[in-house]
Amino acid sequence: MTFASLGLSDALTRAVAGLGYDEPTPVQRATIPVVLRGGDVWASAKTGSGKTAAFLLPILEALRARPGGSVRPVRAFILVPTRELAAQIVDSIQRYGQHLKKPLKTCLAVGGVSANPQMLALRGGADIVVATPGRALDLVHQNALRLDQVETLVLDEADRLFSLGFADELNSLLALLPTRRQNLLFSATFPPAVRKFAEQLLHEPTRIDVDDGELPSTEFILQRALQVDVPRRTMLLRHLLETHAWSHVLTFVASRYTADHVALKLNRAGIVATSLHGELSQGARTRALADFKAKRVRVLVATDVAARGLDIAQLPAVVNYDLPRSTADYVHRIGRTGRAGDKGVAISFVSAGTEAHFRLIEKRHQLDLPREQVPGFEPTEEVSTTTPPRDPNGGVKGRRKSKKDKLREAAAAAATRPPKQGP
Repeated sequence: MTFASLGLSDALTRAVAGLGYDEPTPVQRATIPVVLRGGDVWASAKTGSGKTAAFLLPILEALRARPGGSVRPVRAFILVPTRELAAQIVDSIQRYGQHLKKPLKTCLAVGGVSANPQMLALRGGADIVVATPGRALDLVHQNALRLDQVETLVLDEADRLFSLGFADELNSLLALLPTRRQNLLFSATFPPAVRKFAEQLLHEPTRIDVDDGELPSTEFILQRALQVDVPRRTMLLRHLLETHAWSHVLTFVASRYTADHVALKLNRAGIVATSLHGELSQGARTRALADFKAKRVRVLVATDVAARGLDIAQLPAVVNYDLPRSTADYVHRIGRTGRAGDKGVAISFVSAGTEAHFRLIEKRHQLDLPREQVPGFEPTEEVSTTTPPRDPNGGVKGRRKSKKDKLREAAAAAATRPPKQGP
C-alpha cells in the first residue's frame, strides 16, 4: 500500500517520500481514508507509530482541495497539551505541505510567550491553528481567534490534556465550535475521564487500535534496570556517558529542581547538558530542545514535559534517573528512543526505595528485567520489605505530602467532624 493509494495528492506524496516515508504505517493506513471521508476517529496508537501524519496529511489534502480567500476562517483546530508538541506539529505541517501550490496559513498559539505576535499572525485568519487550551481561550477572549467555522477538531494526546487539568478549558472551547464538524481524538491511553469525554464528543466514530498503545517493539529498544544508591545516581550517569559512545541522551527526572541540579553537575564535569521543564520560559524551552536535536547539547535533563509526542531523530538512549510517578508514563518515556526502525537503549535507575515501584511498572507492562549492577556502583542500601504507599495513578508517594494530599486530608477531616451544636 502507498500513500497515493490512500487518496493523497501528488504534492503530499512527494513531500512524504522526500522525508523518507516509504509506506504508510498501520495507524496511517487505518486513519487517512476515514478522515478523507469526513468521519470521526477515536484512535489509540503506540508512541512513535506515525499518528501525527495520520491526521495531518488528510487534513492538508482536504484544505488543499478547498483553498480559502484573502480572509481565512480557521478550518482546522488542533489542541495539544504542551508547547513543544504544538511547535513540532506546526513544523510537520510545513514539511508535509512544502509542495502545495497554494501554501496554507498555519498559526501557533501557545503560552509562555507574549500573545501579541500570535494576535498579529491571526490577523486575516488562518487555515490551521495549533494551540494549547489556555492560550487558545486567551486569544478568543481578546477577539483575536474565532472558532465558529472550524471544520475539523483534533485532540492529540487527549489523556495528557486531562491529566494536566485542561478539562474546563476544553469544555469552554467546545462551546465555541460549530455543532457540525469532524472530530479526531488521539490518545495513548483511555482512562475513564477521557473515555467519557470521547463518548460525548464523537459521532459514530471509527475506532482504531494499533497495539493498544502498549510498549514500542522490544526488537528496537533494549531495556535495562541498573541498581544504584540514590546519592550515586549522578556519578553512575557520568560513568555511562563516559563509557558509551552515545551522541545524545535524554534523561528523565521527577522535578524542576533535579533537572537543573543534574544538568549543572554534568556541565561541571565537562559534559554539555541543559535542563527542560515547565518552569522555563518558552524561549528557553525552545532553545534547549533545538540545541539537543542539533546535538549541540549531549544530555537533555527533562521532566515529563518531554515524555509525550516529541520526535527526536535517532536518539540512541533514554535514562530514567527518577522512575516515572505513573506506571503508564514509562511507555512514553522510553518511546523517545528506538523510533523509525533505529535501535535504542532505555536504562532505569532502581534504588532500594524504588524497587517496589519498578516491580509495579514491570507488572503493568508485562516485563521481567534482570537487575544489573555496574562495577564500582554496587548498591549498599537494602530493599525495604514494606509496601510503599501508592497514589491513584500508580505512582509512589514521597515522604513529603503534596498540596493536594493536604487538601484531601482537610476535606476528609471536615467531613467526619461532628456538626456544631446550636445554642
